[in-house]
This record gives sequence, structure tokens and C-alpha cells, in this order.
Amino acid sequence: MTDGRVILVGAGPGDPGLLTVRAAEALRTCDVLLYDALASDPIVALAPPTCERVYVGKRGGNHAMPQAEIEALMVRKAREGHTVVRLKGGDPYVFGRGGEEAQTLHAAGIAFEVVPGISSSIAAPAYAGIPVTHREHNTAFTVATGHEDPTKPESTIDWAKLADPHRTLVLLMAMGNLGGIAERLVANGLAPTTPVAVIQDGTRPTQRTVTGTLADIAEIVAREGLKAPAIVVVGTVVELRDELRWFDRSPLFGKRVLITRPQHQAESFARALYARGVEPILASTIAIASPDDPHAAHAAIDDLASFGWVVFTSQNGVDAFFERLQSLDADARYIGKTRVAAIGSKTAERLREHGVRADLVPSAFVSEEIARALIETTHDGERVLVYRAQEARDVLPQMLEDAGRRAHVVAAYKTIFDVDPEFANKVARADILTFTSASTVHGFVELLGGAERAREAARGKLVACIGPITAEAAEGTGLHVDVVADVYTTDGLLDALEAHLTLFA
Repeated sequence: MTDGRVILVGAGPGDPGLLTVRAAEALRTCDVLLYDALASDPIVALAPPTCERVYVGKRGGNHAMPQAEIEALMVRKAREGHTVVRLKGGDPYVFGRGGEEAQTLHAAGIAFEVVPGISSSIAAPAYAGIPVTHREHNTAFTVATGHEDPTKPESTIDWAKLADPHRTLVLLMAMGNLGGIAERLVANGLAPTTPVAVIQDGTRPTQRTVTGTLADIAEIVAREGLKAPAIVVVGTVVELRDELRWFDRSPLFGKRVLITRPQHQAESFARALYARGVEPILASTIAIASPDDPHAAHAAIDDLASFGWVVFTSQNGVDAFFERLQSLDADARYIGKTRVAAIGSKTAERLREHGVRADLVPSAFVSEEIARALIETTHDGERVLVYRAQEARDVLPQMLEDAGRRAHVVAAYKTIFDVDPEFANKVARADILTFTSASTVHGFVELLGGAERAREAARGKLVACIGPITAEAAEGTGLHVDVVADVYTTDGLLDALEAHLTLFA
């Protein structure tokens, strides 16, 4: 058997948006994933479903697996022929023991690659509004550990050099002895009034930042209850935080938002939430399945040339359409002279991914608007294929028929209720409930055991809907809707949420 290889991957500080392209590629193609405590859930989720995931994290002296066993496991899995990703918080070679692991792989004759990650030593201060260098403050910075190898006979940290008022000092793993560190820095020449910041969970929605001085920072941290993982920044650049903070100023910052849309559509929404300092809670209420009669949809595609227009009402319909074309060994050219309409910018975007530019995208992303636009564009008796969900409203085909057009409706897919035994617990954790279709509302009610229980679970939470149709479905179940997006996209929903929270802040 040919040996596999190991990729030492830096997961960065936590925000999945800071993951490198190469790191994401490695995660999506690995067979075995060994991941640390500081690797955030959205990043771990990039690994394929078939990947063997092994948690090997260490936090606060609690080690899931000793270092020697981690290294032995890497070697064993690689020798079994697997591609192993060793996922480490921050950068593998910045206080991450990646160098030791690489040495072990080299000694064992295992091929390895190192994918650098963004270190929390620069990322966490940036997200807290603190530049580690600034021409008017400190023009250099030093990164040091506050937790040395306990087996070393004596400390090798030169506190006299670290106590330099002309350099920013960034300390990792320093929470266990913060008071002692502050005392040593003062004893070696730094003023007790030197500004200090402590940043917990940097770049994550749970980020917390406190500031003080060397004289009082340990007391402030204890009073505020900050815990590891956290970094410590010492220097006058800390004074810039009030002016430069941005991440934790968003009205959405720190909120926990329930995403009820199907799992395969949740990733981009979750990334957008994370970028605004929000903790996404993935709790899909529905899944996409083949319609009860898939042959009708297939037959309509086979006869596509007889239609003047084909209307796609969602991204799911586009995906189903091109899955059928793929089975026919065909591509976008199959559409020929048939013109294409799309409800919504995201549906149009998905068509472009398949090489099709929609001829018609209404300004309002609802059936009524596209029906009016089609009636203006088509002629009496023209055939229009409506490629949609099995459970969709009949407004669009009815308006076309009333105007003398020949609407042919086929179910491209159907939505089914998802199954998640943790769903109620996820709802309980959330501050905000988001619904992106009437189906997600119905799934929410179904998973909670009926409208009365759904209303009780939503009590005290903000309810946000992507548009008026979804809001109507939510209100029909007795939910109080607080926010309805003006632009019927997830970006529009986030903008509406921010505006609402700003107004009522």
C-alpha cells in the first residue's frame, strides 16, 4: 500500500472567512481530519461527510489526546494510505507545535505539506480595533508565549527585552498567569499605566474585549470573567481601540441567529452572518427531494423547444433542471431559443453559474411581478413552462392563464420536513429566528410539534422573514413577525435586521 500524506493546516483565529483558499481545498478533499479546540465549527464542517473526524483538542490543561498519541495517529493514518489534515488553530508554526509534528512526519518518512494560517496574534487585535503597529505609537511588535514548556529547567523569556515601551507586546496563552506577567513587565521597566487589552475569542461572534493598564488588568479580567482562549496586547496602540473598533460595533454583533433553510443552502448565509459578528445556528427545517412524479418534469425538459419561455422560481429548480440535462449528456445549449425568466437575483445567479443569462428578472422577487412582466413580453397563446416546487402557490400560472397564455406547470422538486432531534435546543439558544420561505415556517412548526409549541418556542425572540409571503405564512401560524426584508434575499434580510436593531437599540 502506498503511504498517504499529512497536511498541517492553519485554521486561522476562528472566523471562517479568514481561512485561506488552500486550507479550504485541503479540508474539502481529506480522508481523515484531526482537529483542535480552536478550530471553529464552520471550518470543521468543510470536511466531506465521509471524512473520519477525530477531536484532539487541548484546552485549559484538559487534553483529549496526548501530543505523542496525536503524532502517532497522524503517522498511522497516513501509512494506511489516507490524506490526513491536521487542523490547528491560528498558524501551525506559531506556538502550535506544528514544528514538532512536522519533525515526527519527516522522521517517519511521511510526505507532508504546511498551509499557513492567520495568527490570532494579529487577527484578534485587528478585530478589536487595535493595530499592532502604528507610526505614531509603536513601529514594531513582539509575539511571545505566556506559557512555556513546563519540562524546561528554567524560563528562557527575557522579560527585560519584552518590557520595551517602543514595541507592542502580544502574548498568547497568558491568561493563567496574567497578574504575574504584568508584575514582571513593570519590574523590568514598563510603566504601571501602560495600556493593556485582553481579547477573548478573537474574530468570533463571542469575542469580548476589556482594556486597562498593567496595574489593574488582572483585576478587570477577573471581574469581567474573561477566560482562555484570549490574547493580551500591551502598548499604547491599545488607546486606538475606541476610534478603530469595527467588528463589535455592528448591531447584530454577538447575536445567535437560527437558520432554518435547507442545509445545502445555509453555508453562504452562515458566512454572511459570521462576517457581521453573528453566531449562526444551523437548524434546517426542510430538505429538498424529488417530486412525486419526476417523469412529468423530465418530459417537459424533453419537449423544451415547444415552449417560448421557461420560468425558474428558485435555485432548487435550476439545480433540478441541470441535473436532468446532465443525465441527457447535455448542457446549457439545450435551452436553444427558449427564453428564460427567473424569480430573484439568487436564482438568476445560479443560472449564470450554469452558463445561462436570464432574459427576465423582475424587480420584485414574487410570482405576481414576474407574471406581469411575462404577460407584457409574451403573446396570446404562447406556451410558458413553469418549473417550480411541488408545493408552490398557483398565482403565477393562474395570472398567465387569465391573460391568454398557456402555462404548463411541472414539479421540479418537493420540500420535505427535516429531522433533527436537537432542533428544540437550537431554537432555545437563538436570539433571532430567520425564515426564508413559507416552507421553512411550516417545517419549524412541524419540528416543534404544532403551532402552539412553535409560538411558545418563539416567545421573546426576534422573528425575521425574507419577504411578505413568508411573513404571511409565519403570521398564519400565530408567530409575531418583527422584521420583513424589503429586498427578498438573505443579504436583504440581514440589512433589515441591522436596521431594526439599530432603530430599537
